[in-house]
Amino acid sequence: MNSRERVLAALKRTGTPDKTPFEISWGAFTPRLMKTFREKTGTDLSPEEYFDFDTRYVLPSPTKTKTDFSQYFNEPLPNNVSFDEWGIGAVPTRYEIPDYKFHPLEFMGTAQEIENYPWPDFGESYRYTEVEKQTKQYQERGFAVCGELYQTIFETAWLMRKMEVFLLDLILNPDIAHAICENITQIRIKQARLYAKAGVDIIRLGDDIVSQQGLMMSHETYNTFFKDRIKRIIQAAKEVNPDVIIFMHCCGKVEDVIDDFIDAGVEVLNPVQPECNNLEMIFSKYNNRLSFWGGIGVQSVMPHGTPDEVRAKVQETNELLGKEGGFLLAPAHILDPAINWENIVAFIDAAKEKSK
Repeated sequence: MNSRERVLAALKRTGTPDKTPFEISWGAFTPRLMKTFREKTGTDLSPEEYFDFDTRYVLPSPTKTKTDFSQYFNEPLPNNVSFDEWGIGAVPTRYEIPDYKFHPLEFMGTAQEIENYPWPDFGESYRYTEVEKQTKQYQERGFAVCGELYQTIFETAWLMRKMEVFLLDLILNPDIAHAICENITQIRIKQARLYAKAGVDIIRLGDDIVSQQGLMMSHETYNTFFKDRIKRIIQAAKEVNPDVIIFMHCCGKVEDVIDDFIDAGVEVLNPVQPECNNLEMIFSKYNNRLSFWGGIGVQSVMPHGTPDEVRAKVQETNELLGKEGGFLLAPAHILDPAINWENIVAFIDAAKEKSK
């Protein structure tokens, strides 16, 4: 089997893969760990190419639009702020993740203001011409291709509005919350269709709607604002290509919302975070309805275990989640400098050689 055949056989359960497919989440490391990767390997290749992961991913081409987002803030902005296409402003920190401290919808008071905002053009077809070419090239090389739609609704919404403001909107200002969510959803629907048309094998959705203790909101609130919108995004992709695989990333204690994901059309659950979920229960309850992707803890064995413990955990997790084939092995999140190089090598070696 080549990598693509292996991934599709595992996730679709259309046959028995010759071994468990694997990757490192998001195909790379955080910046400081990338520096270590370069030093240790001496390669100019990406980690996915160097380690020969079974997946590749594609992203929309850069936008042609230019927007001055400074007009949406009631304060002077620092010189080092940078804005993404949604208008979310970030400043660098001493750590691996920038500080997303500027939220362009924060001071808006009506749904009409939300409607009038210059929403990004992620749903325009010109941005997927290269996606289609890259997808075909990767597939011809034998890799399964993922179209990325992380931060699908909830995370983009709160980053645009500010977390505490958006959570209050869900209760006190539902018109504003719906306007934000619906505008994001309309963009995601277009993206899902364009990814499916481009021929990607997997569309990776993702929203961290739970903490490590459970759902951040009531089920009623989740159903009111998010569940049906996720379902519409999935349906849009499936209308174009019924065979495209739908993946959902959700860190945290996800056990109480798995049924909601399945009802919306999710087929693959990621990352099945082991520190706060009962993996045996999840496998027993959902194995006939879901495939799994992830499973190796980045808060536990990867930073704190020995290389031998990492190898043992890879084998143990594979024997549980992959014993019937529906599993892609990966760390539960992107790897960072808290994880020593020896443990990364141990994960790769175990994933390549022992996960069968």
